[in-house]
Amino acid sequence: MTPPPQSSSPSSSSSDEEVTRRLVPMWLDEAAGNDSPSAAEARRDWEQHRLSPDAARELSDWVTARVTDTAFNEDEGPDTGGAMRISVADKAAVHRWLAGQGYAV
Repeated sequence: MTPPPQSSSPSSSSSDEEVTRRLVPMWLDEAAGNDSPSAAEARRDWEQHRLSPDAARELSDWVTARVTDTAFNEDEGPDTGGAMRISVADKAAVHRWLAGQGYAV
């Protein structure tokens, strides 16, 4: 995959960018199964080092909805099986990165 957008804000740390780089491909793959044309457009934008405001908002919502490392027990929380592990800290990192890029989160 081509490199993700580069941070242009000093408030966006490299670790936030690393988390975002790790999670965006998962988001794009999942989005492709739900709305292929929008996901294809978001992937092209990501590969060109940008995201539309709508895509940024969808990424923000997606990472919030996919937090799997919670205090819930097995019966209460989201399914934590599989390769996609998203912590509350990951969600916060993506939100900080998006905000640092100028997106409303």
